[in-house]
Amino acid sequence: MIRKEIAIGFAVGIIANVFGSLLYILLFSDLGITATLEEAHKAGHFGSILALGAILNLLAFFGFLKIKRDHRAKGVLMATICTAIIVLIYKIR
Repeated sequence: MIRKEIAIGFAVGIIANVFGSLLYILLFSDLGITATLEEAHKAGHFGSILALGAILNLLAFFGFLKIKRDHRAKGVLMATICTAIIVLIYKIR
């Protein structure tokens, strides 16, 4: 049961990160989504877009804590850590 709750939190964290990244692109880019991602990849800013997208994980994390879903909050935290590792690897390469 605990693993299921953590998995749900992890999925929510990944989905929130994707929506956050897309929201950032839609709000602050003059190009389309794919063109922005291609330009970000060429310029080396793809990791920055992922990191900014992770801001929505804060809402999910504190929302789960507020409604006493601690294991789901752990899953969101795990998703955020995975995103941070991906950004770190991307920045190092």
